[in-house]
Amino acid sequence: MSIGSDIRDKLGQLEDFSSEPPASFSSDAIPYLLSTADAFIILLSSLAGGIGYQLAMGNPMPDLLPHCAVGLLASFIHILRMSGSGYYDFPDSAKPRVEVGEILVCWSTTGLLLAFFAFLLKVGVDYSRGAFVVFYFLAPIGLLALRKLTKVALAAAVTSGSVGRRDIVLIGDSSEIAALEPRDLLAFFGAAEINRFTLSREDDPLIRSSTDIRIINSVANFVRRHNCREILLALPWGDAGRIEFVRDQIKTLPVAARLLPDMHVRSLTNFTSSARQQVLAIEIQRAPLNGAQRLVKRIMDIAVAALALIFFLPVMALTAIAIKLDGPGPVIFRQSRKGFNGRQFVIFKFRTMTVQENGAAVAQAMRDDPRVTAIGRLLRSASIDELPQLLNVLKGDMSLIGPRPHALAHDNYFENILSDYAFRHHVKPGMTGWAQCNGARGATPSIEQISERVKLDLWYINNWSLWLDIQILIKTFFEVLRKRNAY
Repeated sequence: MSIGSDIRDKLGQLEDFSSEPPASFSSDAIPYLLSTADAFIILLSSLAGGIGYQLAMGNPMPDLLPHCAVGLLASFIHILRMSGSGYYDFPDSAKPRVEVGEILVCWSTTGLLLAFFAFLLKVGVDYSRGAFVVFYFLAPIGLLALRKLTKVALAAAVTSGSVGRRDIVLIGDSSEIAALEPRDLLAFFGAAEINRFTLSREDDPLIRSSTDIRIINSVANFVRRHNCREILLALPWGDAGRIEFVRDQIKTLPVAARLLPDMHVRSLTNFTSSARQQVLAIEIQRAPLNGAQRLVKRIMDIAVAALALIFFLPVMALTAIAIKLDGPGPVIFRQSRKGFNGRQFVIFKFRTMTVQENGAAVAQAMRDDPRVTAIGRLLRSASIDELPQLLNVLKGDMSLIGPRPHALAHDNYFENILSDYAFRHHVKPGMTGWAQCNGARGATPSIEQISERVKLDLWYINNWSLWLDIQILIKTFFEVLRKRNAY
């Protein structure tokens, strides 16, 4: 599906992409199904080895509990080690080649670990060594057979379109995309068909640039609408200018981006059997947090925000009463902000000013700002006005820790003067962050100040860990007591 030089045709084709029916079975579930199937084979092999050995030796039916325990332990070790190499990921599992060497090596080391644990724990009375030997040689046969069957089943499912990937977008030059055969797509993406967008074929640099911007903006909207996780670039490696141009255009999107080998690189590496080879792709943009990390962070957000909301509920109730008594106006101030992936949301704060700006022009609060009410000055100095944002955290619009969101007017201005500013949207905005803990809070009247804040925010994004979030929470407590730049 190609997007030509005519803008109307491009936009029409983009609508076709958004209306495509999704695969009936998501590829996200493949790793869980494959690992579960491997665990079942290993457990079954352990039971079959124990029962078969004892019956062959003329012994009565053995106690199955020790064999189940050994099978489950072996499953855990084997799956944990194979998962670390991406063995169960959909693109790799959909390739035709059966990873015989990887399976045998992993199972051999798993068996050695099991023997070590058996010696260490002095297991042997209830579990026969002969049964272990049968299990040791039976399990890899089952694992290899299962892998071959799953390869055949996945190939058929991919071909029929019943399983696939709708979380990848391909952007590229028309000749490069045309050169990608179905087997190449399977090798690169684990899918026979993906969402693809072809850049302009125009020779004039100005027309080509403006057209490419329109196309990439449509790609950005598609990525946000369909929650895509990765962008692949199919561009000639010799066209460094266009590669850099596309990279600059997609940096606002919190997704991984990889540059695929072009036609000439594939021909040099004898890429005719590409679907059976490991494919080299250059990572030009890294996704900040993977699925597991986002889950851990989200669990922490919900747990801490819920406890904090219960703890501060009396304070929030008294604050609401004080605001009502102080003067006319709503208790809660609402303002549009940009969140993860640039999506807009409404942030909640206790009203501390006589104005409620939420448009194209929003003046930042300054020290001794006359717009701040009497009760508002107290709330801002103690950061109590931020407490309603706990509701934003529970809703999922924000996180406890992350770059502080700015008003849309300020966001648009800062994005125009700082090339790296858009990277702040690669994670959810936070109630507090690394920048605030290091004194970079309050108004940002100069480019140097906002540049320093962005630098600290990007350091946090690139170095995130659960322990770092805990450190920031602790430092925030002392920062609130210091009341530094709180006005």
